[in-house]
Amino acid sequence: MTLYSNRFSRSLDPLAAMLNNSLPFDQRLALEDVTGSLAWASAIAQAGVLDDHELVVITQGLTQIFQEFEEGHFEFREADEDIHTAVERRLGELIGATAGKLHTGRSRNDQVATDFRLWLLSTCQSLQGHLHHLQATLVARAEKDMGIVMPGYTHFQQAQPILLSHWWLSHFWALQRDQDRLDHLRQELAVMPLGCGALAGTALPIDRFQLARDLGFRSPAPNSLDAVADRDFAAEFLFWAAMTGIHLSRLAEALILYSTHEYGFLTLADAYSTGSSLMPQKKNPDPLELTRGKAGSLIGRLTGLLTLLKGLPSAYDKDLQEDKLPVFEAVDTLALLLPVMAGVLSTLTIHPDRMRQAIDSQVLATDMADYLVRKGVPFRSAHGAVAQAVRRAETLGVKLKDLPLEEWQAIHPDFQTDLFLVFDVEQGIARRSAWGGTSPEQVTEQIRLAKSLLPG
Repeated sequence: MTLYSNRFSRSLDPLAAMLNNSLPFDQRLALEDVTGSLAWASAIAQAGVLDDHELVVITQGLTQIFQEFEEGHFEFREADEDIHTAVERRLGELIGATAGKLHTGRSRNDQVATDFRLWLLSTCQSLQGHLHHLQATLVARAEKDMGIVMPGYTHFQQAQPILLSHWWLSHFWALQRDQDRLDHLRQELAVMPLGCGALAGTALPIDRFQLARDLGFRSPAPNSLDAVADRDFAAEFLFWAAMTGIHLSRLAEALILYSTHEYGFLTLADAYSTGSSLMPQKKNPDPLELTRGKAGSLIGRLTGLLTLLKGLPSAYDKDLQEDKLPVFEAVDTLALLLPVMAGVLSTLTIHPDRMRQAIDSQVLATDMADYLVRKGVPFRSAHGAVAQAVRRAETLGVKLKDLPLEEWQAIHPDFQTDLFLVFDVEQGIARRSAWGGTSPEQVTEQIRLAKSLLPG
């Protein structure tokens, strides 16, 4: 028999009980459940439900349970359907009938919502630490690889030359947006449902503002009905997780490509590579491929929770028991992916010569158009002239920089002998000196700004 089965004349069907049981996964909320119960005990004592002795006894019992969880000594029972009933059952074993007073004015509806928010608040802080570590690794790579040039790509075609450091930092800024989203989410999480009861609030004179302060929330939820139903924070967390996973996947995809024999821009460390069961020569980027694959799983968890929420009426419904597992799984996934990606980045080897050799002189075609613009030619006309030069070089089977001067001048009279100076890759990169550009000056400024956003 469960703690709340007195209403019924017979026990719950065993298979239905298995379906109903959330303990296998919600026991993660154990410390938060005890923490919330300690604060609730103080609140109902102030409201006159507990006398001083009862408060001391309950507090001592809960403190012992907290220690049992911390030390891994807590023993669950078959009848414990969730973490809340497990804690209440154990409290009764320790202090007797007084334990029955703890749940006065409280529902599992507001209790679980409070536990979940407390757990996620703590977890977000841990994940931010992993994010910062990966960001710091990207900044370290940008500093280490300063001066290395590479072809930049759009549509997977060479576009313009850039600094490798600029490319590393592009991934830093994507993760910084993830940091900002997590900061916003922590503010949304810090609204306390405790004291809202099942849906209508509590009849006890609870000071919910003081209770919120005691638990580290910024405020109590203003509407009891909404508070027990609200899982926006879980959906927002899963969106954050999916978006972070997408950013990691995009980085992983590029690293996989650049590590191929055909590109040869970089080599992954053996510690982050695997072999083949058949082909002895293979060095596979499995950690990066799994990063790419798990981004899809993170997106799926978000979609699953949104589908769960879309048809629910107001207040609490048992469907919401399914809110925690996708969040827990997403946390576990990112707590693994983020440090693995940092390890991949910090240990890989860059091959600057291969990057430089891969740059086709056509990537400076835009610089050639700018050359004409500086001579007063409208950009659209300059663009057309350089496009003709590119086509002529292809027809002759030569690189753009090797197209003879007379061919250039046959296309436009403003092409002079100094046009060949434009085919200096470093100068082309240096010209991109507006704020946010790839010039060494701007990349150095980016590094400074990025460092200012990192803790410590």
